[in-house]
Amino acid sequence: MRCCQFSSDNLKDWKREGVVYDATQKNAWGISAFWATEVYERDGKFYMFYSAQWKYNPSNELENFKIGVAVADNPLGPFIDMYDKPIFNPDYPIIDANVFWDNGKVYMYYSRCCYKHPVESEISEWAKWKNYFNEVEESWIYVVELKPDFSGVIGEPKVLFTPPTKMNEHEWESRSVTSKEVGRRWTEGSYIFKHNDLYYMMYSSNNFDGENYAIGYATSKSPLGPFKKSVTNPILQKDGGVTGTGHNSLLLDNGKIYCVYHGRTTKTGHKRMVFIDELEITKNGRLIIHGPTLHK
Repeated sequence: MRCCQFSSDNLKDWKREGVVYDATQKNAWGISAFWATEVYERDGKFYMFYSAQWKYNPSNELENFKIGVAVADNPLGPFIDMYDKPIFNPDYPIIDANVFWDNGKVYMYYSRCCYKHPVESEISEWAKWKNYFNEVEESWIYVVELKPDFSGVIGEPKVLFTPPTKMNEHEWESRSVTSKEVGRRWTEGSYIFKHNDLYYMMYSSNNFDGENYAIGYATSKSPLGPFKKSVTNPILQKDGGVTGTGHNSLLLDNGKIYCVYHGRTTKTGHKRMVFIDELEITKNGRLIIHGPTLHK
């Protein structure tokens, strides 16, 4: 498996830069399903965090996802895994690493996969009553402190937030179930940033492979929570021929903040494409994504 990179000097015209990571390199621990890469520059080095299917799989799990980190001297690579194994191995599959430095500590935010994680709630009871699904599996967002050399974690992971337990609470997060699409509720694709002493956690809900994938956010006075979900959620969802809008990151350019995410159009069909739309932070701290926009 390979990861490629594109570059641009205007965020409109993009050049393919070629392969930056190759799973055949000496320390590779992943065997398939490489995705959700994020690259960070620290002290002249570039670190790429990513999700992959771990080749060590003695119980033959269908979803054996873990998170690793590779390093390079150049943002164009080549990136080589720092270690021949994932950063850490909890007793469940994990994806979507997002790393944040705060007050001398390094935190990694990630999503526990829905796989083999059925959760009782009003939603799951409703789904059973409707004969939609016998159970509803969920993914949750966690945080854990990283060792400075990324060789492991410090302490135990902490759950930050989950899908709603009440039927009429944050209704948009349950649309994959209520539309009878699939018996899973996702909380994934987290992205944290700080603004005016407030920590913002952006996240995606619903089936990443469906139309209802959408973005919301929560806020906290600490990077460790508790986080409170915004009443204005979702701040990005299907509209104007664009569906499946989710798993975002942010980009600062010329004093503006842009939200980068993936979605689908009627023209591309099920194939995902990258979208970039401006993110506004209002005077009262509300997040607004001016999209989805079909850029020409």
